[in-house]
Amino acid sequence: MGAGGGLLWGAYGISALGTWLAFDAFPLIAVLVLHSGPLAVSVLAAAGLAVGAVAAVPLGPWLEYRRKRPVMVATDLVRCAALLTIPVAHLLGALTFVHLLAVSVVVAAADIAFRSASGAYIKTLLPPEELLVVNARFESTNWTAIVLGPPLGGAMVGLFGPVVTVLADAASYLLSALGLRAITAHEPRPARREEAVAAGTAENTGNAEDTGAAKDGGPAENADSRSRTRELFDGWRFILRDPALRPLFGNTVLYNGLLMAISPLLAVLMLGPLGFAPWQYGLAFALPALGGLVGSRLARRLVARFGRHRILLATGVLRACWPLGLAFVRPGVPGLVLVLLVEFGVITSCGVFNPVYATYRLERTPADRVVRTLSAWSVSTKLGTAALTALWGLLAALLGPRTAIAAAGLLLLATPLLLPRRAPQPLAFAE
Repeated sequence: MGAGGGLLWGAYGISALGTWLAFDAFPLIAVLVLHSGPLAVSVLAAAGLAVGAVAAVPLGPWLEYRRKRPVMVATDLVRCAALLTIPVAHLLGALTFVHLLAVSVVVAAADIAFRSASGAYIKTLLPPEELLVVNARFESTNWTAIVLGPPLGGAMVGLFGPVVTVLADAASYLLSALGLRAITAHEPRPARREEAVAAGTAENTGNAEDTGAAKDGGPAENADSRSRTRELFDGWRFILRDPALRPLFGNTVLYNGLLMAISPLLAVLMLGPLGFAPWQYGLAFALPALGGLVGSRLARRLVARFGRHRILLATGVLRACWPLGLAFVRPGVPGLVLVLLVEFGVITSCGVFNPVYATYRLERTPADRVVRTLSAWSVSTKLGTAALTALWGLLAALLGPRTAIAAAGLLLLATPLLLPRRAPQPLAFAE
Protein backbone atom coordinates (compact mmCIF):
# COMPACT_ATOMS: atom_id res chain seq x y z
CA MET A 1 0.00 0.00 0.00
CA GLY A 2 2.97 2.33 0.45
CA ALA A 3 3.44 4.92 3.17
CA GLY A 4 0.33 6.88 2.22
CA GLY A 5 -1.80 3.76 2.07
CA GLY A 6 -0.44 2.58 5.41
CA LEU A 7 -1.34 5.86 7.12
CA LEU A 8 -4.78 5.74 5.51
CA TRP A 9 -5.24 2.19 6.75
CA GLY A 10 -4.10 3.18 10.26
CA ALA A 11 -6.48 6.15 10.34
CA TYR A 12 -9.32 3.90 9.23
CA GLY A 13 -8.49 1.33 11.90
CA ILE A 14 -8.41 3.93 14.68
CA SER A 15 -11.73 5.48 13.73
CA ALA A 16 -13.32 2.04 13.25
CA LEU A 17 -12.24 0.99 16.75
CA GLY A 18 -13.69 4.19 18.20
CA THR A 19 -16.95 3.67 16.32
CA TRP A 20 -17.35 0.14 17.64
CA LEU A 21 -16.36 1.10 21.18
CA ALA A 22 -19.40 3.37 20.96
CA PHE A 23 -21.53 0.61 19.40
CA ASP A 24 -25.20 1.72 19.62
CA ALA A 25 -24.13 4.48 22.02
CA PHE A 26 -27.01 6.78 21.12
CA PRO A 27 -29.72 4.12 21.66
CA LEU A 28 -28.02 3.10 24.90
CA ILE A 29 -27.94 6.71 26.11
CA ALA A 30 -31.58 7.14 25.10
CA VAL A 31 -32.61 3.97 26.97
CA LEU A 32 -30.34 4.08 30.03
CA VAL A 33 -29.90 7.84 30.59
CA LEU A 34 -33.00 9.46 29.09
CA HIS A 35 -35.30 6.44 29.68
CA SER A 36 -36.75 6.52 26.15
CA GLY A 37 -39.05 3.82 24.75
CA PRO A 38 -38.81 1.83 21.48
CA LEU A 39 -40.58 4.46 19.36
CA ALA A 40 -38.32 7.27 20.59
CA VAL A 41 -35.18 5.17 20.05
CA SER A 42 -36.26 4.34 16.49
CA VAL A 43 -37.10 8.00 15.81
CA LEU A 44 -33.64 8.99 17.06
CA ALA A 45 -31.96 6.58 14.65
CA ALA A 46 -34.27 7.42 11.74
CA ALA A 47 -34.42 11.21 12.00
CA GLY A 48 -30.68 11.60 12.43
CA LEU A 49 -29.97 9.52 9.34
CA ALA A 50 -32.67 11.18 7.24
CA VAL A 51 -31.82 14.81 7.98
CA GLY A 52 -28.09 14.08 7.77
CA ALA A 53 -28.55 12.39 4.39
CA VAL A 54 -30.60 15.28 2.98
CA ALA A 55 -27.99 17.75 4.24
CA ALA A 56 -25.29 15.73 2.47
CA VAL A 57 -26.97 15.78 -0.99
CA PRO A 58 -25.13 18.91 -2.24
CA LEU A 59 -21.81 17.64 -0.87
CA GLY A 60 -21.23 15.08 -3.64
CA PRO A 61 -20.96 17.58 -6.52
CA TRP A 62 -18.98 19.98 -4.29
CA LEU A 63 -16.47 17.27 -3.32
CA GLU A 64 -16.00 16.01 -6.88
CA TYR A 65 -13.91 19.07 -7.80
CA ARG A 66 -11.77 19.18 -4.64
CA ARG A 67 -8.86 17.20 -3.27
CA LYS A 68 -10.26 14.47 -1.06
CA ARG A 69 -7.73 14.19 1.79
CA PRO A 70 -8.37 17.69 3.23
CA VAL A 71 -12.10 16.95 3.14
CA MET A 72 -11.55 13.70 5.04
CA VAL A 73 -9.52 15.53 7.69
CA ALA A 74 -12.19 18.21 8.04
CA THR A 75 -15.04 15.72 8.41
CA ASP A 76 -13.10 13.81 11.05
CA LEU A 77 -12.69 17.03 13.03
CA VAL A 78 -16.37 17.93 12.62
CA ARG A 79 -17.44 14.55 13.96
CA CYS A 80 -15.01 14.86 16.86
CA ALA A 81 -16.33 18.29 17.83
CA ALA A 82 -19.98 17.27 17.55
CA LEU A 83 -19.54 14.14 19.66
CA LEU A 84 -17.62 16.01 22.37
CA THR A 85 -20.72 18.11 23.09
CA ILE A 86 -22.53 15.03 24.45
CA PRO A 87 -20.24 14.25 27.45
CA VAL A 88 -20.00 17.99 28.15
CA ALA A 89 -23.80 18.34 28.23
CA HIS A 90 -24.08 15.21 30.36
CA LEU A 91 -21.63 16.56 32.92
CA LEU A 92 -23.62 19.79 33.08
CA GLY A 93 -26.90 17.92 33.47
CA ALA A 94 -28.19 19.43 30.22
CA LEU A 95 -28.26 16.39 27.93
CA THR A 96 -31.58 16.05 26.09
CA PHE A 97 -33.14 13.92 23.39
CA VAL A 98 -33.05 16.89 20.99
CA HIS A 99 -29.31 17.28 21.62
CA LEU A 100 -28.72 13.62 20.73
CA LEU A 101 -30.78 14.09 17.60
CA ALA A 102 -28.84 17.18 16.50
CA VAL A 103 -25.48 15.45 16.97
CA SER A 104 -26.68 12.40 15.06
CA VAL A 105 -27.60 14.65 12.11
CA VAL A 106 -24.17 16.29 12.00
CA VAL A 107 -22.35 12.97 12.33
CA ALA A 108 -24.51 11.35 9.61
CA ALA A 109 -23.84 14.15 7.11
CA ALA A 110 -20.10 14.19 7.87
CA ASP A 111 -20.00 10.39 7.59
CA ILE A 112 -21.47 10.48 4.07
CA ALA A 113 -18.95 13.13 3.00
CA PHE A 114 -16.05 11.16 4.48
CA ARG A 115 -17.05 7.85 2.88
CA SER A 116 -17.59 9.43 -0.52
CA ALA A 117 -14.25 11.24 -0.43
CA SER A 118 -12.36 8.21 0.89
CA GLY A 119 -13.63 5.95 -1.90
CA ALA A 120 -12.40 8.42 -4.52
CA TYR A 121 -9.11 8.91 -2.65
CA ILE A 122 -8.43 5.16 -2.55
CA LYS A 123 -9.01 4.96 -6.29
CA THR A 124 -6.42 7.70 -6.90
CA LEU A 125 -3.84 6.05 -4.62
CA LEU A 126 -4.06 2.49 -5.94
CA PRO A 127 -3.99 0.70 -9.30
CA PRO A 128 -7.23 -1.13 -10.22
CA GLU A 129 -5.76 -4.60 -9.66
CA GLU A 130 -5.12 -3.82 -5.98
CA LEU A 131 -8.59 -2.51 -5.14
CA LEU A 132 -9.99 -5.89 -4.01
CA VAL A 133 -6.92 -6.59 -1.88
CA VAL A 134 -7.14 -3.24 -0.11
CA ASN A 135 -10.93 -3.35 0.29
CA ALA A 136 -10.60 -6.81 1.84
CA ARG A 137 -7.90 -5.50 4.17
CA PHE A 138 -10.10 -2.61 5.25
CA GLU A 139 -12.97 -5.05 5.77
CA SER A 140 -10.73 -7.26 7.94
CA THR A 141 -9.75 -4.23 9.98
CA ASN A 142 -13.38 -3.29 10.48
CA TRP A 143 -14.30 -6.77 11.73
CA THR A 144 -11.27 -6.81 14.02
CA ALA A 145 -12.53 -3.55 15.50
CA ILE A 146 -15.96 -5.15 15.92
CA VAL A 147 -14.41 -8.09 17.77
CA LEU A 148 -12.58 -5.78 20.18
CA GLY A 149 -14.85 -2.73 20.35
CA PRO A 150 -18.28 -3.83 21.65
CA PRO A 151 -16.97 -5.97 24.57
CA LEU A 152 -14.63 -3.17 25.66
CA GLY A 153 -17.38 -0.63 25.09
CA GLY A 154 -19.84 -2.78 27.03
CA ALA A 155 -17.41 -2.99 29.94
CA MET A 156 -16.92 0.79 29.80
CA VAL A 157 -20.70 1.30 29.77
CA GLY A 158 -21.06 -1.01 32.77
CA LEU A 159 -18.36 0.83 34.72
CA PHE A 160 -18.82 4.45 33.63
CA GLY A 161 -22.09 4.67 31.68
CA PRO A 162 -22.70 4.93 27.91
CA VAL A 163 -21.54 8.54 27.57
CA VAL A 164 -17.89 7.61 28.07
CA THR A 165 -17.88 5.57 24.85
CA VAL A 166 -18.93 8.68 22.92
CA LEU A 167 -15.85 10.42 24.32
CA ALA A 168 -13.69 7.53 23.07
CA ASP A 169 -15.29 7.76 19.64
CA ALA A 170 -14.58 11.50 19.47
CA ALA A 171 -10.93 10.86 20.36
CA SER A 172 -10.66 8.26 17.59
CA TYR A 173 -11.79 10.80 14.98
CA LEU A 174 -9.16 13.25 16.20
CA LEU A 175 -6.43 10.59 15.89
CA SER A 176 -7.74 9.64 12.44
CA ALA A 177 -7.51 13.27 11.32
CA LEU A 178 -3.90 13.47 12.53
CA GLY A 179 -3.03 10.28 10.64
CA LEU A 180 -4.61 11.52 7.43
CA ARG A 181 -2.86 14.87 7.83
CA ALA A 182 0.49 13.07 7.95
CA ILE A 183 0.06 11.49 4.49
CA THR A 184 2.52 13.05 2.06
CA ALA A 185 1.56 11.14 -1.11
CA HIS A 186 0.63 13.53 -3.89
CA GLU A 187 -3.04 13.70 -4.73
CA PRO A 188 -3.74 14.83 -8.31
CA ARG A 189 -5.82 17.99 -8.57
CA PRO A 190 -9.32 17.19 -9.87
CA ALA A 191 -10.67 19.16 -12.80
CA ARG A 192 -12.05 22.49 -11.65
CA ARG A 193 -15.78 22.94 -11.78
CA GLU A 194 -15.36 26.01 -13.97
CA GLU A 195 -13.51 23.91 -16.55
CA ALA A 196 -16.27 21.29 -16.63
CA VAL A 197 -18.96 23.97 -16.88
CA ALA A 198 -17.04 25.77 -19.63
CA ALA A 199 -16.74 22.54 -21.61
CA GLY A 200 -20.44 21.88 -21.21
CA THR A 201 -21.27 25.47 -22.15
CA ALA A 202 -19.17 25.31 -25.30
CA GLU A 203 -20.85 22.07 -26.34
CA ASN A 204 -24.33 23.43 -25.66
CA THR A 205 -23.55 26.69 -27.46
CA GLY A 206 -22.32 24.83 -30.51
CA ASN A 207 -25.43 22.67 -30.58
CA ALA A 208 -27.67 25.72 -30.23
CA GLU A 209 -25.91 27.58 -33.03
CA ASP A 210 -26.20 24.56 -35.29
CA THR A 211 -29.95 24.55 -34.85
CA GLY A 212 -30.31 28.33 -35.02
CA ALA A 213 -31.72 28.37 -31.48
CA ALA A 214 -28.96 30.31 -29.74
CA LYS A 215 -29.71 33.65 -28.18
CA ASP A 216 -27.22 36.28 -27.14
CA GLY A 217 -25.87 35.25 -23.77
CA GLY A 218 -28.51 32.53 -23.37
CA PRO A 219 -26.38 29.39 -23.11
CA ALA A 220 -23.65 31.07 -21.08
CA GLU A 221 -26.17 32.63 -18.75
CA ASN A 222 -28.10 29.43 -18.08
CA ALA A 223 -25.35 26.81 -18.30
CA ASP A 224 -24.08 27.26 -14.76
CA SER A 225 -27.48 26.96 -13.12
CA ARG A 226 -28.38 23.96 -15.28
CA SER A 227 -25.02 22.37 -14.51
CA ARG A 228 -25.46 22.80 -10.76
CA THR A 229 -28.93 21.27 -10.89
CA ARG A 230 -27.75 18.32 -12.94
CA GLU A 231 -24.76 17.73 -10.67
CA LEU A 232 -27.04 17.16 -7.68
CA PHE A 233 -28.52 14.14 -9.43
CA ASP A 234 -25.59 12.92 -11.52
CA GLY A 235 -24.78 10.12 -9.06
CA TRP A 236 -28.30 8.72 -9.11
CA ARG A 237 -28.52 9.15 -12.89
CA PHE A 238 -25.34 7.14 -13.42
CA ILE A 239 -26.41 4.38 -11.00
CA LEU A 240 -29.86 3.97 -12.52
CA ARG A 241 -28.50 3.85 -16.07
CA ASP A 242 -25.92 1.17 -15.31
CA PRO A 243 -27.46 -2.31 -15.73
CA ALA A 244 -25.09 -3.86 -13.17
CA LEU A 245 -25.18 -1.15 -10.50
CA ARG A 246 -28.95 -0.55 -10.63
CA PRO A 247 -30.06 -3.89 -9.10
CA LEU A 248 -27.14 -3.88 -6.65
CA PHE A 249 -28.17 -0.40 -5.54
CA GLY A 250 -31.75 -1.55 -4.86
CA ASN A 251 -30.50 -4.59 -2.97
CA THR A 252 -28.16 -2.51 -0.81
CA VAL A 253 -30.75 0.11 0.12
CA LEU A 254 -33.39 -2.46 1.06
CA TYR A 255 -31.08 -4.92 2.82
CA ASN A 256 -29.25 -2.31 4.88
CA GLY A 257 -32.47 -0.52 5.76
CA LEU A 258 -34.25 -3.64 7.01
CA LEU A 259 -31.20 -4.96 8.85
CA MET A 260 -30.55 -1.64 10.59
CA ALA A 261 -34.25 -1.26 11.46
CA ILE A 262 -33.87 -4.39 13.58
CA SER A 263 -30.94 -3.00 15.61
CA PRO A 264 -32.70 -0.50 17.92
CA LEU A 265 -35.61 -2.90 18.44
CA LEU A 266 -33.24 -5.68 19.42
CA ALA A 267 -31.48 -3.29 21.82
CA VAL A 268 -34.79 -2.41 23.48
CA LEU A 269 -35.83 -6.08 23.62
CA MET A 270 -32.55 -7.41 25.02
CA LEU A 271 -31.82 -4.58 27.46
CA GLY A 272 -35.45 -4.23 28.53
CA PRO A 273 -37.85 -7.19 28.82
CA LEU A 274 -35.20 -9.90 28.34
CA GLY A 275 -32.92 -8.39 31.00
CA PHE A 276 -29.53 -8.73 29.30
CA ALA A 277 -26.69 -6.62 30.74
CA PRO A 278 -24.94 -4.09 28.46
CA TRP A 279 -21.80 -6.20 28.36
CA GLN A 280 -23.83 -9.22 27.22
CA TYR A 281 -25.45 -7.13 24.52
CA GLY A 282 -22.01 -5.99 23.32
CA LEU A 283 -20.65 -9.54 23.46
CA ALA A 284 -23.52 -10.81 21.31
CA PHE A 285 -22.28 -8.65 18.45
CA ALA A 286 -18.54 -8.84 19.10
CA LEU A 287 -17.79 -12.57 19.03
CA PRO A 288 -19.63 -13.15 15.73
CA ALA A 289 -17.42 -10.50 14.17
CA LEU A 290 -14.72 -13.17 14.01
CA GLY A 291 -16.77 -14.57 11.15
CA GLY A 292 -16.47 -11.25 9.34
CA LEU A 293 -12.71 -11.32 9.82
CA VAL A 294 -12.53 -14.82 8.34
CA GLY A 295 -14.89 -13.94 5.49
CA SER A 296 -12.99 -10.82 4.47
CA ARG A 297 -9.72 -12.76 4.48
CA LEU A 298 -11.26 -15.40 2.21
CA ALA A 299 -12.90 -12.97 -0.21
CA ARG A 300 -9.99 -12.68 -2.63
CA ARG A 301 -9.39 -16.44 -2.74
CA LEU A 302 -13.05 -17.20 -3.31
CA VAL A 303 -13.25 -14.67 -6.14
CA ALA A 304 -10.13 -16.12 -7.74
CA ARG A 305 -11.63 -19.62 -7.66
CA PHE A 306 -15.32 -19.09 -8.40
CA GLY A 307 -15.48 -15.66 -10.03
CA ARG A 308 -16.63 -12.34 -8.62
CA HIS A 309 -20.21 -12.48 -9.82
CA ARG A 310 -20.89 -15.94 -8.38
CA ILE A 311 -19.49 -14.97 -5.00
CA LEU A 312 -21.46 -11.73 -4.98
CA LEU A 313 -24.68 -13.60 -5.73
CA ALA A 314 -24.06 -16.50 -3.31
CA THR A 315 -23.10 -14.36 -0.33
CA GLY A 316 -25.89 -11.90 -1.12
CA VAL A 317 -28.36 -14.78 -0.74
CA LEU A 318 -26.69 -16.21 2.37
CA ARG A 319 -26.63 -12.92 4.28
CA ALA A 320 -30.41 -12.57 3.86
CA CYS A 321 -31.25 -15.97 5.37
CA TRP A 322 -30.15 -15.37 8.97
CA PRO A 323 -31.84 -12.29 10.53
CA LEU A 324 -35.28 -13.91 10.91
CA GLY A 325 -33.80 -15.99 13.74
CA LEU A 326 -33.49 -12.86 15.92
CA ALA A 327 -37.28 -12.86 16.37
CA PHE A 328 -36.95 -16.00 18.50
CA VAL A 329 -34.45 -14.70 21.07
CA ARG A 330 -35.23 -15.67 24.68
CA PRO A 331 -33.81 -14.66 28.07
CA GLY A 332 -30.67 -16.20 29.49
CA VAL A 333 -27.92 -18.27 27.93
CA PRO A 334 -30.08 -19.91 25.21
CA GLY A 335 -31.13 -16.50 23.92
CA LEU A 336 -27.58 -15.21 23.96
CA VAL A 337 -26.35 -18.29 22.06
CA LEU A 338 -29.09 -17.81 19.46
CA VAL A 339 -28.09 -14.19 18.86
CA LEU A 340 -24.43 -15.25 18.60
CA LEU A 341 -25.23 -17.89 15.97
CA VAL A 342 -27.49 -15.65 13.90
CA GLU A 343 -25.05 -12.75 13.97
CA PHE A 344 -22.17 -15.08 13.08
CA GLY A 345 -24.04 -16.21 9.97
CA VAL A 346 -24.93 -12.67 8.92
CA ILE A 347 -21.48 -11.26 9.54
CA THR A 348 -19.54 -14.09 7.89
CA SER A 349 -21.63 -13.69 4.74
CA CYS A 350 -21.21 -9.91 4.82
CA GLY A 351 -17.47 -10.30 5.42
CA VAL A 352 -17.14 -11.88 1.97
CA PHE A 353 -19.85 -9.81 0.26
CA ASN A 354 -18.77 -6.32 1.32
CA PRO A 355 -15.23 -6.07 -0.17
CA VAL A 356 -16.37 -7.78 -3.37
CA TYR A 357 -19.31 -5.40 -3.67
CA ALA A 358 -17.18 -2.32 -2.85
CA THR A 359 -14.61 -3.26 -5.49
CA TYR A 360 -17.32 -4.09 -8.02
CA ARG A 361 -18.87 -0.66 -7.49
CA LEU A 362 -15.57 1.24 -7.76
CA GLU A 363 -14.58 -0.59 -10.94
CA ARG A 364 -17.94 0.17 -12.53
CA THR A 365 -17.64 3.91 -11.81
CA PRO A 366 -15.50 6.31 -13.90
CA ALA A 367 -12.91 8.26 -11.92
CA ASP A 368 -14.61 11.61 -12.51
CA ARG A 369 -17.92 10.38 -11.01
CA VAL A 370 -16.77 8.38 -8.00
CA VAL A 371 -17.64 10.97 -5.35
CA ARG A 372 -21.06 11.78 -6.78
CA THR A 373 -21.89 8.11 -7.20
CA LEU A 374 -20.76 7.10 -3.71
CA SER A 375 -22.48 10.14 -2.22
CA ALA A 376 -25.77 9.28 -3.96
CA TRP A 377 -25.39 5.67 -2.82
CA SER A 378 -24.75 6.68 0.81
CA VAL A 379 -27.55 9.26 0.86
CA SER A 380 -30.04 6.76 -0.53
CA THR A 381 -28.93 4.03 1.86
CA LYS A 382 -29.23 6.32 4.87
CA LEU A 383 -32.60 7.68 3.77
CA GLY A 384 -33.86 4.15 3.22
CA THR A 385 -32.54 3.11 6.61
CA ALA A 386 -34.14 6.14 8.24
CA ALA A 387 -37.53 5.51 6.65
CA LEU A 388 -37.55 1.80 7.48
CA THR A 389 -36.25 2.39 11.02
CA ALA A 390 -39.03 4.91 11.70
CA LEU A 391 -41.64 2.61 10.18
CA TRP A 392 -40.42 -0.37 12.18
CA GLY A 393 -40.36 1.72 15.35
CA LEU A 394 -44.03 2.49 14.79
CA LEU A 395 -44.70 -1.18 14.05
CA ALA A 396 -42.91 -2.16 17.28
CA ALA A 397 -44.96 0.36 19.26
CA LEU A 398 -48.16 -1.17 17.88
CA LEU A 399 -47.31 -4.89 17.80
CA GLY A 400 -44.19 -5.24 19.95
CA PRO A 401 -40.46 -5.43 19.09
CA ARG A 402 -40.46 -9.18 18.50
CA THR A 403 -43.20 -9.03 15.85
CA ALA A 404 -41.49 -6.12 14.11
CA ILE A 405 -38.17 -8.01 14.03
CA ALA A 406 -39.92 -11.05 12.52
CA ALA A 407 -41.52 -8.91 9.80
CA ALA A 408 -38.13 -7.42 8.86
CA GLY A 409 -36.57 -10.89 8.77
CA LEU A 410 -39.25 -12.17 6.39
CA LEU A 411 -38.82 -9.23 4.02
CA LEU A 412 -35.03 -9.68 4.05
CA LEU A 413 -35.54 -13.11 2.51
CA ALA A 414 -36.77 -11.37 -0.65
CA THR A 415 -33.78 -9.02 -1.06
CA PRO A 416 -31.66 -11.46 -3.15
CA LEU A 417 -34.23 -11.00 -5.94
CA LEU A 418 -32.66 -7.56 -6.49
CA LEU A 419 -29.13 -8.85 -7.02
CA PRO A 420 -27.74 -8.73 -10.60
CA ARG A 421 -28.45 -12.13 -12.13
CA ARG A 422 -25.83 -11.99 -14.88
CA ALA A 423 -22.22 -10.93 -14.97
CA PRO A 424 -21.99 -7.37 -16.37
CA GLN A 425 -20.76 -6.52 -19.84
CA PRO A 426 -17.34 -4.83 -20.13
CA LEU A 427 -17.31 -1.16 -19.27
CA ALA A 428 -17.63 1.42 -22.01
CA PHE A 429 -15.33 3.96 -20.37
CA ALA A 430 -11.57 3.83 -19.92
CA GLU A 431 -9.77 4.53 -16.70
